[in-house]
Amino acid sequence: MSTRLRYQVAVSLDGFIAGPNGESDWIVMDPAIDFGALFKQFDTLVMGRKTYEAMAASGEAGGMPGVEAIVFSRTLPASARKGLRIVSEDASETVKTLKEKPGRDIWLYGGGALFRSLLDAGLVDSVEVAVMPVLLGAGIPLMPEGAAAKLTLAHTRVLPASGIVFLSYAMPGAIAPPAIDYIKA
Repeated sequence: MSTRLRYQVAVSLDGFIAGPNGESDWIVMDPAIDFGALFKQFDTLVMGRKTYEAMAASGEAGGMPGVEAIVFSRTLPASARKGLRIVSEDASETVKTLKEKPGRDIWLYGGGALFRSLLDAGLVDSVEVAVMPVLLGAGIPLMPEGAAAKLTLAHTRVLPASGIVFLSYAMPGAIAPPAIDYIKA
């Protein structure tokens, strides 16, 4: 079995993954979400330059312990340090290579344009969204325009206290994503 590439992201009810200026302060936090358990599902995360820069601006660009972060950028200089690589290579080829390696899943961590390109390349295995009970009215969409993709619902979970709805979908022919088991009872 190859490693799965899972697009897992928070999204507003009106379909945005970030505000107009890349902000994420609208994301609702719920103490029932066990982020430690979630992070243990992955050993690699991939993101685009804009997501990386938004993380860096908020002081979160250090990555997650035990997880290698790979940033795809045509404008940032290539570099590498512990837990972080900035690469200018083709994202599709790099992700194909990553998927062939043994290990935990790969988290496609934000970046609608990167998601679109990897979806078009047939590399995305699942789309997992945490729908926030927020209407932004404008911002960065879940995915830029392009070809339609049909998905199969794999799992759902609702957090009544916060109103967050988790939806997990598998791409046709892909192995379903794991159950949404990073929620504390």
